[in-house]
Amino acid sequence: MSLSSFFKFVEIRTKIASVIPFALGATYSLYHYKSFRPYNFIVMFIALIAFDMATTAINNYCDYKKASKFHLDSCKVENIVIEGGIKESTALVVIFSLLAIAVTFGIILTLNTNIIVLFIGVISFFIGIFYTFGPIPISRMPLGEVFSGFFMGFVILFLSIYIHIYDENIIGLVYKNNILTLNVNIIEVFYIFLSSIPAVVGISNIMLANNICDMEKDIINKRYTLPYYISKNRALQLFKILYFIGYIDIIMLVAIKLIPSIAILVLITIIPVSKNIKAFTEKPVKSETFVLSVKNFILINISVVLCIGMAILIKS
Repeated sequence: MSLSSFFKFVEIRTKIASVIPFALGATYSLYHYKSFRPYNFIVMFIALIAFDMATTAINNYCDYKKASKFHLDSCKVENIVIEGGIKESTALVVIFSLLAIAVTFGIILTLNTNIIVLFIGVISFFIGIFYTFGPIPISRMPLGEVFSGFFMGFVILFLSIYIHIYDENIIGLVYKNNILTLNVNIIEVFYIFLSSIPAVVGISNIMLANNICDMEKDIINKRYTLPYYISKNRALQLFKILYFIGYIDIIMLVAIKLIPSIAILVLITIIPVSKNIKAFTEKPVKSETFVLSVKNFILINISVVLCIGMAILIKS
């Protein structure tokens, strides 16, 4: 397998969807909690990227395996396993190698923090695997947007904050007298959830846009996603609404001072984002306008990261 085929097999260009919440969490931790641990940052980054690549590779491999002989010719352009002439054995070696790297660095991160990281990591691991694997993968149900948004938008961001503040008792497990107690600072966790909403809705909309574009093809392949159940028109309406939920959340975050006041400048992105929404809803075509959902996600969330970063530099 060439490096080019590997990058296509793991769809390296899509890793921005996990890197941005990770970066957002790190900047939020530095701004709000004034805590940043470089070693944990690097270890989690490696584990995160390896696992993200593994789940994408599993998805491409499963799509290849599930394609019937009748559909193989039509999938040549769309499935990298076929297009790149990748052997099944090679694909499996890549998948298990990436999973091994993710698990190894996940264990290292746990040893350097606490059991909460392992607990959240294990849950995320199984969700990530069953998102694309199994008799009824999550991605083939009308729950893909919810799971991808929550786990990639919130859980990644939460963990990328928690690894820097794991010793501040936001979440803790206590075992005493044969009783295991989970302690949660509900207010802090809720604040972190609020800070994750722009990432949550952005990632959900990437999945939603993908499913809108693929709706007809998915029905043929017996893949019944959210647009199938609510109709394409309502899915397009939902696509618009989710972005503005994100903007309302940013205004709220500034108002309650969870992020710096300079972050109000993120509202400027409404102009290009609205233009992209209009272009996509008028012509939801995978090869032409799907990328606009990715651009919107990057525009909004990178703007938040930059604004928080600027506030940190001004304060220092």
